[in-house]
Amino acid sequence: MLSNIGIPGLILILVLALIIFGPKKLPEIGRAVGQTLREFKKSARELTSDMTEDVQKDMKEGKDTASK
Repeated sequence: MLSNIGIPGLILILVLALIIFGPKKLPEIGRAVGQTLREFKKSARELTSDMTEDVQKDMKEGKDTASK
């Protein structure tokens, strides 16, 4: 999605954000976006690890029942 923007498009977006929000609000917005992305990544990692644990548990139970 963002790979097609390029440098000129990115500069245009930053200039528009600066005009719309002003120089005082821009750092606050950047921090909020950063925290949101960090929380999203953390949640995705936890979900992935939970799913991996469940699959490994199911595989182990399958091996246990197959050996009996």
